[in-house]
Amino acid sequence: MRAVIQTAFGGPEVLQVVEVERPAPMSGGVVIQVRASGLNPVDAAVRSGAYPLLGEPPFGVGWDISGVVVEAAPGARYKVGEEVYGMPFFPRVATGYADYVATPSRQVARKPAGIDHVHAAALPLAGLTPGRASWTRPGSARMTGC
Repeated sequence: MRAVIQTAFGGPEVLQVVEVERPAPMSGGVVIQVRASGLNPVDAAVRSGAYPLLGEPPFGVGWDISGVVVEAAPGARYKVGEEVYGMPFFPRVATGYADYVATPSRQVARKPAGIDHVHAAALPLAGLTPGRASWTRPGSARMTGC
């Protein structure tokens, strides 16, 4: 399968598409065929080395994904064929820019039927950030979630 990795810090030119083994599901986990991946400011900060969240390269990149469950281990919350989206393993390596991702099933959710995979992949980090920021930002005049 194809996956995007980086072997050095820098701009987009440090990203490489490589062939790797398809991951296997862990206990209670799923393997997702990725239909779309999201890109966030944290991805660029990690790639550049400005935010060394994952340590030194090499590592796989990307977190926000949307796709279809193609393999489910015993105890998984989802079945083969179900559409899911999420942010596996954040803030650890997830290698979300890949054809397949293995993740604990509790780290993804059922994709809403009314949105496509591209929009679902844009939701996880971006969808969690505004509400969290409004609760924790000093001097914020707006409180969401009330």
